[in-house]
Amino acid sequence: MLNNYNYNPDVLSCLANLSSDEVFTPPQLVNQILDLLPEDIWSDKNARFLDPVCKTGVFLREIAKRLDAGLEKKISDRQKRINHIFNKQLFGISITELTSLLSRRSVYCSKTANGKYSVCETFDNPQGNIRFERFEHIWKNGRCAFCGANEANYERGEELETHAYEFIHTEKPEEIFKMKFDVIIGNPPYHMSDAGAGVSAIPLYHKFVQQAKKLNPRFLTMIIPARWFAGGKGLDDFRNEMLNDIRLKTIVDFASSKDCFPGVDIAGGVCYFLWDRDYSGNCTVINRFGEDEYSAERVLNEFSIFIRNNLAIKIIKKVIDSDDPNLSNTVFSRNPFGFATKDRGKKNPFKDSIKLISSAGIGYVRRNDVQKNKDKIDKYKIIIGKVVPCNGEVGVNPKDGYKVTTRNRVLMPGEIHTDSYIMLSAFDTELEAKNFSQYMDLKFPRFLLHHTITSLNITKEYFIFVPRLYYSKKWTDERLYKRYGLTKDEIDFVESTIRPIESNNE
Repeated sequence: MLNNYNYNPDVLSCLANLSSDEVFTPPQLVNQILDLLPEDIWSDKNARFLDPVCKTGVFLREIAKRLDAGLEKKISDRQKRINHIFNKQLFGISITELTSLLSRRSVYCSKTANGKYSVCETFDNPQGNIRFERFEHIWKNGRCAFCGANEANYERGEELETHAYEFIHTEKPEEIFKMKFDVIIGNPPYHMSDAGAGVSAIPLYHKFVQQAKKLNPRFLTMIIPARWFAGGKGLDDFRNEMLNDIRLKTIVDFASSKDCFPGVDIAGGVCYFLWDRDYSGNCTVINRFGEDEYSAERVLNEFSIFIRNNLAIKIIKKVIDSDDPNLSNTVFSRNPFGFATKDRGKKNPFKDSIKLISSAGIGYVRRNDVQKNKDKIDKYKIIIGKVVPCNGEVGVNPKDGYKVTTRNRVLMPGEIHTDSYIMLSAFDTELEAKNFSQYMDLKFPRFLLHHTITSLNITKEYFIFVPRLYYSKKWTDERLYKRYGLTKDEIDFVESTIRPIESNNE
């Protein structure tokens, strides 16, 4: 039976997330992130800490605990020590008015810093060092000049949050507190809707990282989605900046977001990092899969695509060293025939019609309606679904392995497809097309593809490590393992990672 007198749950580990954009950070995870910082910083009474994206105040609260213990010998009086820590060392910017109240309650034990029950005696204002001011977006051609928010969605009245976060809606973040910081830390908002078709969002988290670097702290550490590993959707410059920054000392990578945010699915997983202003060198990359951990010292910009998995790098290098060409130059860009995902064509064939393959089945369109790649209409084409078949969770390792792609399909001459699919290649002969189709169903090509994917949509760039071979004869995984000199342990790793393609897997 549970002893209620000894049971003292941390309320911040029990809060439901406000939205997929505002994910609360569990206290246990916060302390794992804080462990990246040097131990001596907790006994430095002059060190200043800033969380520019306060939600629950958990980062500042856990920092306060460590400073309270670390400064005991330097400031022996407990109340004076607390006053010093909260007044001189801890600072925050909340993302909403609600989270400002929650953060102050967590940090000061009172929703007002100067309230009757506040643990700090030195504040003469209700905000203390955890501030919130309502900011408005700066509209330019229908978009916010700072964050890119869509004016139609975020031009709001006083009764609604604007989501114009103070830290990134200024060109001079140093003016907010008018002081230098030793550590900037937090879990920034991840994205906001851009009013596109379907599920569409523009990333925000990288803007907080870039803004924090402008303040030139000694240390910067944040937990963010790992989708930046692959770039795209406004992240290409940020990706290049991060992978070429020799001050990036540590990256801790979770392929499954559930391993650090229980119950939260974030496509591509998440990572947290330590940026050290005074460091110069290789980065320690730590992969975490449930209870398993793999660490390696890495040159982050070694490849044009960042490879997350330390165990996969050795295998990929063997493929690269073979000098075999790769498929990224022959896989077609999205929507190669110009028909959108929603296009269906007519139900029945008609004169001079060709088949249009869509997610709904077969329709018929005029040959003259094809505006792109007309020379490929009468070739044998191999297609796969453009969305990773993972139920919305890229990187989650199922017990029986990853699918990576849907089962590929060979389109006959006179057949084309909509944007629901990506076209891998086109051949003059049916034999080559079928052999290539079988090749792409093998485990090894899908293993190489798997380690480039960090989003739900497959693009041609992800095929950069998949060899482009000759297809006049059939390939097997055993032949491929021998061709690239894989060891037994490496073969076992491939075999355990990738699920066999099933005959009914569409």
